[in-house]
Amino acid sequence: MTSWHEEPRAAFDLETTGRDPSSARIVTATIILVDAHGDILEHHEWLADPGVEIPDGATAIHGVTTEHARSHGLPASDVVQGIAAVLTRLFDDGVPVLAYNARYDFTVLAREGLRHDVDTPVPFPVIDPYVMDKQADRYRRGKRTLTAVSEHYGVGFENAHTSAADVLATLRVGRILADRHEFLRKPAAELHASLVVWAAHQAANFEEYLRRTEPDAVVERAWPVLEPGVEDRTAVPFNGGHSLTPSKDMARQ
Repeated sequence: MTSWHEEPRAAFDLETTGRDPSSARIVTATIILVDAHGDILEHHEWLADPGVEIPDGATAIHGVTTEHARSHGLPASDVVQGIAAVLTRLFDDGVPVLAYNARYDFTVLAREGLRHDVDTPVPFPVIDPYVMDKQADRYRRGKRTLTAVSEHYGVGFENAHTSAADVLATLRVGRILADRHEFLRKPAAELHASLVVWAAHQAANFEEYLRRTEPDAVVERAWPVLEPGVEDRTAVPFNGGHSLTPSKDMARQ
């Protein structure tokens, strides 16, 4: 059967107000659809007024200030509706959607949907190069951020931490991983199912490591979206410093 990377595919990225997916608000979003050869078929971008102050730390990452978002952004509910509509169409058509550190982006979107009374799609099939890279090269030292992983695989990109640049890098890294590792060449639905298992196993391994010094540490297994309320459980650093699941800035720097 045809592998996911030999068919049309999309990628999705958010830039937000913070690390915690339960409270982060969307600031910018990008979805890009490419054909089997990687040529762009659709390019969607949104700038939202999140309705809250954008912390200086978040602005330092993605460059969007509160003032700029308020002056030029769409209402947050409109942005969530727009993102949900595009993703729903893609998933309904069976198009795999790549997201680097999918737990973060799809959890943020789900929480924003609840916040603004917008139905968001069940994310399937999803392809996560973050989980794939860890599965393919488990013992490599160093960061697993999008910037670091892109550099490792020779993928150069400018304007890191803009949603558009991160989407393009995610598509390229995903393609390289599939080209290099036969076990990642599967139909999208099969790879999604494998990623659920791998992500849970990776989380369990990290939890075991943490419990050497923190006996009550809990690292959530769910992927690609955390269930509502899960962020209220015991929070521990995960892969470099945030609660429960890799945060936006920690997984993208």
